[in-house]
Amino acid sequence: MQVQWDWLLLGVLLISSVTAEIHDEEIQDADVEVEDFDKNSQETDIDKGSSSLEVMYKTPKPTGEVYFTETFDDGVLTGWMLSKTKKEDTDENIAKYDGRWEVEELKENTVPGDRGLVLKSIARHHAISAMLTKPFIFDTKLLIVQYEVNFQDGIDCGGAYVKLLSSSDDLDLEFFFDKTPYTIMFGPDKCGEDYKLHFIFRHKNPKTGDYEEKHAKRPDVDLKKFYSDKRTHLYTLVLKPDDTFEMLIDQSVVGKGNLLEDMVPPVNPSKEIEDPNDKKPDDWDERAKIPDPNAVKPDDWDEDEPSKIEDPDAVKPEGWLDDELQYISDPSAEKPEDWDEEMDGEWEAPQIPNPKCETSPGCGEWVRPMMTNPNYKGKWKPPMIDNPNYQGIWSPQKIPNPDYFEDLHPFEMTAVSAVGLELWSMTPDIYFDNFIICSEKEVADRWAADGWGLKKLVASANEPGMFSQLVTAAEDRPWLWVLYILTLALPVGLGVLFCWPTKKTEEDIDYKKSDVCKPITKGELEQEGGEIDDEAELEEEKENQDIAEEERRQIEEKEKEMIKEKKKKGRKDPPLEGEGEGEGEDKNDEEENEAAEGSQEEEGDKSNKSGSEDEMKEADESTGSGDGPMKSVRKRRVRKD
Repeated sequence: MQVQWDWLLLGVLLISSVTAEIHDEEIQDADVEVEDFDKNSQETDIDKGSSSLEVMYKTPKPTGEVYFTETFDDGVLTGWMLSKTKKEDTDENIAKYDGRWEVEELKENTVPGDRGLVLKSIARHHAISAMLTKPFIFDTKLLIVQYEVNFQDGIDCGGAYVKLLSSSDDLDLEFFFDKTPYTIMFGPDKCGEDYKLHFIFRHKNPKTGDYEEKHAKRPDVDLKKFYSDKRTHLYTLVLKPDDTFEMLIDQSVVGKGNLLEDMVPPVNPSKEIEDPNDKKPDDWDERAKIPDPNAVKPDDWDEDEPSKIEDPDAVKPEGWLDDELQYISDPSAEKPEDWDEEMDGEWEAPQIPNPKCETSPGCGEWVRPMMTNPNYKGKWKPPMIDNPNYQGIWSPQKIPNPDYFEDLHPFEMTAVSAVGLELWSMTPDIYFDNFIICSEKEVADRWAADGWGLKKLVASANEPGMFSQLVTAAEDRPWLWVLYILTLALPVGLGVLFCWPTKKTEEDIDYKKSDVCKPITKGELEQEGGEIDDEAELEEEKENQDIAEEERRQIEEKEKEMIKEKKKKGRKDPPLEGEGEGEGEDKNDEEENEAAEGSQEEEGDKSNKSGSEDEMKEADESTGSGDGPMKSVRKRRVRKD
């Protein structure tokens, strides 16, 4: 039974692992922190009465203070400006920002009435931008940038990031290009097998006034799924006044850190730097090991010995054909009719392997095989020893950094007044939707629920069944097929293990003659009866009934025989005095026997413990002193039970 429970637990663990694997695939392939989703923001009108999921879509409306929102549901690019400039330092044929944009619905999992901005061209530069409702100033409010992206055809090489353009007097969106100053760049980017989620901000050097890009460290999450599943994903950047940040995908944190500690290069430079004027001395010895100057080459060291020599013990195989060539001219070849010896030269038949060599060890001149020379030692080199003059690896000395500064609050960045998409892609139909820039988490969550939450609901309703999901998961992880097979095979195996009937064997008991007449005490019977389980008690009760029936039948047969004998005796002899009384006594004896039999049946139906003792007594009373064999049979059956 213990082995069966072990198998059952193993099966449960395997099934749980498959379920957990599929569940992890649906969320992410790494541990992420799931943000609390605003339950109050999940109010959607859904008609569940029809066979398919029908969603009554309403354009999201901001519920608080916002700096920018865009849903594209009106079908026109109101407020957006297409760039009319060219990209610098690029081939003239592709330098112009002439990539095409359209406002369309999703190809798959369409929500009626919902539209988005779609990048349509491939191998083209795209640039489009719009002004914020009001500039965002980095002071005491947090910054939230949120929008949706769907790579409808996957992505080979291209980005879907957004730029927050820096406020300036000369900002002209018609000339928005890659060199336009921006404060923050955030969003997905991919080329080849390099999947990225950018967060870059331009930091102003307080001493020189120059700007330098600071890149957040790469998220420790596998991002491949978000680029290949052709579903709409929600990208969110949260930048806080305490100089911390969070990057979220589908409202799950995939990266977070501190602007002072988790950016590359660091915001604040080192206090000391290497002296650029310091030079390594000519006598500086960086060699840790040197040849031993006192070592001498041994006299028996022969550097002229070759590494390979002919094997002196080799013997030419018998049957070697020294006079035969390995290749001969093809005797069946004929010179072509159009062969011109003046133009083509003298004709020669093509070479073929010599057929005689195929049946022999070899042909041509026999040469001894080469073997490793046991006397070969190679060029002698002195052994290496520790360098007594070793001074370590030289490095320039440190000096105070003349450009050192300390910015304790890098959150205080340059204000932003516009948002723009400046992209290059080798894949078309990249879908953007529901941009929002605000300072309140509740506002962003409600906006996400009314837009992205609805798309997620529709996509979930249209997703394939469990079998298709299992097959899809196994395509990326073939080892899942093993778990699937085990998961299917284990229930069958466990069912057979637990439900297959087992053969029960009964021990044969040999009885001795002494067992027949051996008296059994009441205590022994009670001790034996206490060890009998429910099944044994039922069998005992059945056997007791059979025995009682057998005894009743035997008694009836004896009574019939006695009656017959009396009838015969009555025909021969007249009745004597007292015979009537004797006959009456016999009848009384018979009635007593029948009463004893009835009491035996009643006692057999009550309980098995008392039944064993009482039945033995009743058997003695019913059979009488003259029925010795019957009494022994009764005792033997009780002993067996």
